[in-house]
Amino acid sequence: MKVAITGSMQSGKSTLVSAISGRPMPPPGSVAIEEVVAPVPDERLDWLTEIYQPKKTVHATIDCVDLPGLSFADEHTRAAARRLFNQIRTVDMFVIVVRAFDEEADFARSLSDIKTEFLLSDLELVTTRIERLQKQVNKPTSAQGHDKAELAIQLKLQEALEAEKPVSAAIKDETELELIKSLGFLTLKPVMVVVNVAEDRCGENIDLSSIVGPDVEVITLCASLESELAQLDTASRKEFMADMGITEPAAKRFVQSCYRTLGLISFLTVGKDEVRAWPIRKGTTAHDAAGKVHSDIKRGFIRAETIAYADMQELGDEKSCKAAGKVRLEGKSYVVQDGDIINFRFNV
Repeated sequence: MKVAITGSMQSGKSTLVSAISGRPMPPPGSVAIEEVVAPVPDERLDWLTEIYQPKKTVHATIDCVDLPGLSFADEHTRAAARRLFNQIRTVDMFVIVVRAFDEEADFARSLSDIKTEFLLSDLELVTTRIERLQKQVNKPTSAQGHDKAELAIQLKLQEALEAEKPVSAAIKDETELELIKSLGFLTLKPVMVVVNVAEDRCGENIDLSSIVGPDVEVITLCASLESELAQLDTASRKEFMADMGITEPAAKRFVQSCYRTLGLISFLTVGKDEVRAWPIRKGTTAHDAAGKVHSDIKRGFIRAETIAYADMQELGDEKSCKAAGKVRLEGKSYVVQDGDIINFRFNV
């Protein structure tokens, strides 16, 4: 899972990345794209590690791409932003950090500026693609039918983007999506918003549904405070959080929101060698989840020996779960649930 974190200059996005990853802050004014790996906090893994005492515990991770701060002062800086976006079209989602920690902040304007640049960047891509397809459709090649079908969709996308509508609003089915998804349209990707507030407002929830829509995840936090918390030991962090009225660290809230935005869950594997979380999309079958662990396991899949995490926690161990009839043997078509503890039976 790769998440691009963007925002206007001085929005606090690099401070947020520091808070969720423990990475030191980049030099002021850095124009490089920085990529860091942030572990996914999971209390279930912590508990299972206590039970199994494995040689290693492997958390799921998020690749965070910290983009340079954006400026929209003139056409030159806007063009620079679009060039930047063209470099990260392979990310899975965007997190937009907006500044709300001083009276000068205008997060509605910041959101509008960034969304406009997404639209314009996609429009440039569509225009280029249409020009290329128009030259190809009249050539007698085996791909002519495919090119004509894509050209019809690209023309539809151009019309939507010129009307300031995202690509996602113009795609009607999976067939159309398959034809264009490899191009990495920015306005086809899910978006989450982080509102960076001052310390005295860190417990607030700011409603941006009228600006971003009701389906967009919005979390409110104080990035500078969370960055300080990330540097503390566990005991000091808990005490500081209690004093500030913070119930969960930013890393956990951030990751949970990313998971919901992308429609992800985690299944778990356990043993003396390793306890591990595996991120998958909701709706993934046991057969495909097996392939996440290893292609040989998918190829030789027999059954998925499954225990719900809640049952394991309630009963204490695998032996008790078996005695209580809580261990299930699921087939290829079983849809994996969040927190399932799975042992794949296979033969190759």
